[in-house]
Amino acid sequence: MSIFPRICLKPEVTEHLKSVFLNKEILAAVGHHEAELRFQKLLLCLSHPPSHTCVRASTHLAPLEEIRSKLQEELSKQKSSDSPADEASVQILPHPRVPDVLLLPVDGPRHVERLSSEVVVGAQCGNAVLRGAHVFAPGIVASPKHMKAGDVVSVFSDLEGRCTRGALSFQGNKVFVGNGVAEMDRSSIFCTDEPPRGVGVRMLEPLYRSPSFDGVLPSLAFLQNFPSVVVGHVLGPRPGERILDMCAAPGGKTCHIAALMGDQGEVVALDKIRNKIDRIRQNAETLRLQSIKAYCFNGAQAVSSDPTPQTQGPPFPPESFDRVLLDAPCSGLGQRPNMASTWSLKEICSYPPLQRKLFHAAVRLLKKGGVLVYSTCTITLAENEEQVAWALSSFPCLTLQQQEPHVGADGMLGAGLPREQLRLLQRFSPELSWDHTDASVPLPGRADGDTIGFFIAKFLKS
Repeated sequence: MSIFPRICLKPEVTEHLKSVFLNKEILAAVGHHEAELRFQKLLLCLSHPPSHTCVRASTHLAPLEEIRSKLQEELSKQKSSDSPADEASVQILPHPRVPDVLLLPVDGPRHVERLSSEVVVGAQCGNAVLRGAHVFAPGIVASPKHMKAGDVVSVFSDLEGRCTRGALSFQGNKVFVGNGVAEMDRSSIFCTDEPPRGVGVRMLEPLYRSPSFDGVLPSLAFLQNFPSVVVGHVLGPRPGERILDMCAAPGGKTCHIAALMGDQGEVVALDKIRNKIDRIRQNAETLRLQSIKAYCFNGAQAVSSDPTPQTQGPPFPPESFDRVLLDAPCSGLGQRPNMASTWSLKEICSYPPLQRKLFHAAVRLLKKGGVLVYSTCTITLAENEEQVAWALSSFPCLTLQQQEPHVGADGMLGAGLPREQLRLLQRFSPELSWDHTDASVPLPGRADGDTIGFFIAKFLKS
């Protein structure tokens, strides 16, 4: 059910995406009316959250059912303290094909009455609220003049980033995301001496209700988008292998790889931003994983010309790794919910050259007989199927492989790939399941389709 407008994009970006989703191959296959309908559904569902929250269970530390039971207990305590009158238990379901995934249905959209007292937050903060977060003080851009801690307020998301920080009100393009109680006075939120920290508004009646996982079983339950968990299984890591995660931050997939190996072997994580490396190490420590080695390094420059390097870290000699994950930097247009993007077409089109540089390095670093998995969280052809077509023509040593599990849709028409190759790709296309997100469809079935937009390709190097 849609309650928000379609994602707000620059006109040039909307026209570009329309040309992608109404390309000649798609028009020939489904016709103009169906292609246009799917495109409009895509713009609509991108502004709404998925129908579930996905938790990756740390099954290297405890059995799935034990983690599910503990999570049920913790979230039930949270629910009873937030809503004492609501005695319904929290529903947590295992996924039938992905053995370390637990799914929690999102309750929404709910009927919530708007209040006269309004707090305005930035678009990113608004998106986080729709996924179950409270409003943290740095995300607040406007509040009533005399707002005090304890005041009940309505929270609105500023879609276009036009609200001036510190404003008393805002009449621009905004959407209502729910009601909450202020945890701080206005003077503390907009204090000029030091940046505000902590929760600014605790959400009591969000439009979409999801459990808060802040401090809940941190070593056993890891919040992760469903397709991002599928990637680790598709890579298929085995104990004792040496595996490279080329663009690893914040480390969710890195830690999943190490967990799937039973923490036996070596997982090398690279990222070129220093504070993101600290985040990877923190996640590894929280999840009690010892096999991860994280380095601040540009993955595109990770191949050494010296066959006998003096250090264990990057750059590495060619053919150093049994498996490589290239979860590439991308335009991120598949993220949900996302009610607005200020990116230009030039920015969106800047990613394919970088992805190809990283791909060149990935192929060189992979051993013969090794597996390379390429993934993105975007919806464009240029960053997904067209990159696969380029890779197959540029590297004769690579062949596409069947993915397991394959729970998403096949690859999208438009890059000239034959049907048998498209069937080997995995594209999570939320617009294809938008009609099937009602409660009558079992949650695991909805979870496979109603996800963020995501793409996975698996290659074998001969």
